[in-house]
Amino acid sequence: MKGGKQDLYDDLKRQILTMELDPDEALIGERYGLSRTPVRDVFRRLAGDGYLEIRENRRARVIPMNHETLRNFFLGAPMIYAAIGRLAVQNVKPRQLADLRDTQERFRRASLSGEAHAMVIENNRFHEIIGEMSGNAYLRPSLGRLLIDHARIGHTFFRPKNEDMRRRLQLAVDHHDGFIAAIAAQDEDAVVDLVFEHWELSRENMEMFIAPRGMKADARFDAPAATMERSS
Repeated sequence: MKGGKQDLYDDLKRQILTMELDPDEALIGERYGLSRTPVRDVFRRLAGDGYLEIRENRRARVIPMNHETLRNFFLGAPMIYAAIGRLAVQNVKPRQLADLRDTQERFRRASLSGEAHAMVIENNRFHEIIGEMSGNAYLRPSLGRLLIDHARIGHTFFRPKNEDMRRRLQLAVDHHDGFIAAIAAQDEDAVVDLVFEHWELSRENMEMFIAPRGMKADARFDAPAATMERSS
C-alpha cells in the first residue's frame, strides 16, 4: 500500500486514536479524493489491525469498547507490557533506540505546549517502538490492540485540567526517559519495574475517566428536610 492509500491509512489511524473519526466510506473518499475501492482496502487493513469493525450490509465502525473488552484490557495489559519490555531489552537495535529517543522528544515538546492530539500519537508511537524492539511476532499484535484502547480510554489524560493531572503527565514523561535509559543499559529488571509503575499511573488515570467522581448533591435535595425542621 503506497502513496494515497498509505497516507489515508496513517491519517485514519491517527483519527481513531484521537477519537475524531466517523468511518463513512463516501465522505472519506470525497475528502481524500479517492474512489470507494481504495477506501475499502484501507478499511479492511484497519479492521485487520484492530481499529475498525466491518459488518456485512452495515457501515463500518470503530471497534467498540464494552464491559468485556475493558475487563480483558485491564487484566491483560500489564502482562503483555512486561513481556514486551523484557524482549525489547534482549533484542533492541541501535536504530530503534534512536527512534525511541526522537519520539520521546516530540512527546516532551507536545506535553510542554499542551498539544493533546500530538501527545496521544507520540505516546502511542513510543510504545509501538518498544514493541518493535521485542521482535516477537506473537506479542506485537496483542500490543497493537492494547495500544488502540489505551489511547482511546486515556485520551483525557493528555488534557490536564488541574495541577495533579499536570504532575501525572510530567511523571509519564519521566517514565519514558527511564525506559530509554534502562533499555540502553540493557537492564531488564529496571524496565519491568518501570512497566508496572507506568501501568499503575495509566490505570489510575483511565479509571478516573471511566468512573469519574460523583457529582456533589444539589442543596435543593435537602430542602424538604430543612422545611420540616422549620415547621416543627
